[in-house]
Amino acid sequence: MDDEKKASVLEHLRELRRRLLWSAIAVIVTSSVCFAFIDRIFALLKRPAGDVNFIFIEMTEGFSVYMRVSIIAGIAVAMPFLIYQFLMFVLPALTSRERRMVFTVLPVVTLMFAGGVVFGYQYLVPPAARFLLSFGAEAANPQIRLSNYVDFVTRLLMAIGILFEMPVVTSFLARMGLITSKWLADRRRIMIILAFVIAAFITPTPDAVNQSIVAGTMIVLYEMSIWAARLVQKRRQTTEVLAEPEITEP
Repeated sequence: MDDEKKASVLEHLRELRRRLLWSAIAVIVTSSVCFAFIDRIFALLKRPAGDVNFIFIEMTEGFSVYMRVSIIAGIAVAMPFLIYQFLMFVLPALTSRERRMVFTVLPVVTLMFAGGVVFGYQYLVPPAARFLLSFGAEAANPQIRLSNYVDFVTRLLMAIGILFEMPVVTSFLARMGLITSKWLADRRRIMIILAFVIAAFITPTPDAVNQSIVAGTMIVLYEMSIWAARLVQKRRQTTEVLAEPEITEP
């Protein structure tokens, strides 16, 4: 029995190593392709900042920033393949019901994250960049490091993308029976206050307009979460009713 367990563990480790190897190869290939188009990628990243001439003050800073952006873009491009490798590793251990749930949630997770990144790029990064670059410009000429701007944009877009996953996470938890729509609705007032607190930390500008945009988006996402949880809850109740065996009188 011990030998069988050891063989099973070794087989899982070999499978994990194979999946990680293919994932690493995919990221290397996609990062290399993105590096070939790095000028276009940087043009998109720099667009919200306008006509700012960025600087770098270290010998390797320019190259390291280019490599970092290439890897981030490569991971984003390779994400479908990475998700596929992950699913092929974990699906054998899941039940048929759990597999259906994974395949249902996964496309929605991807779309919501992409929607959050697009929303942040279109409506949050431009006003934040303009505010930060113009604030104090009368007293000094801003000279922004390239690495500083890239970190600012990527972190902000990642945070907004993760926030957009709120409805997906809550609907998944509701499907598992861990939360209900009533539980979420009862905490609506707390969430509204918390949304403005989180927006104050996420938004890099102190003005009320940008913070209100982020907080308002979070409140809308929370309302969507309540609606999604209510919908999942109704479907779950309907499924349980249909699955109940009929009781026949003798």
